[in-house]
Amino acid sequence: MLAHAALGSGETVRLAAISSAPLDLDAHLRAVDDPAVGAVTTFVGRVRDHDPDAASTVDALEYSAHPDAESALQRIAESAVAGSDALVAVSHRIGHLSVGDVAVVIAVASAHRGDAFAVCRTLIETIKTDLPVWKRQVEIDGTATWLALGG
Repeated sequence: MLAHAALGSGETVRLAAISSAPLDLDAHLRAVDDPAVGAVTTFVGRVRDHDPDAASTVDALEYSAHPDAESALQRIAESAVAGSDALVAVSHRIGHLSVGDVAVVIAVASAHRGDAFAVCRTLIETIKTDLPVWKRQVEIDGTATWLALGG
């Protein structure tokens, strides 16, 4: 049975990675594939061409991470799934990302949709506030601004 057997085995977080390579949604979906799940939710965070704090069009984001960011992401994912039957695969990209590039991928699978949606939302919201990854927002006019956690 998926629910507590997976939690007890420590295999609920199937992937938690910080990567300079492009992120692959299909790899995340494969990581949480399990015959016991009935619901899979995903979140894909992409670089957009605008930001409320930007004076002009956003051209790119440059992400950098603390050396312990991957361990922190693992802990964040473990906390998000605690008490649920969910399986998680999550990655955050670092380096230079152009508009349209994928910065974050989350796949959450569980027996029922409620847990899948709740864990996915908890995970992205906690990543935004607690993951030690910073971004430098570059606008088309050359202006660059560092945004802290939550930015």
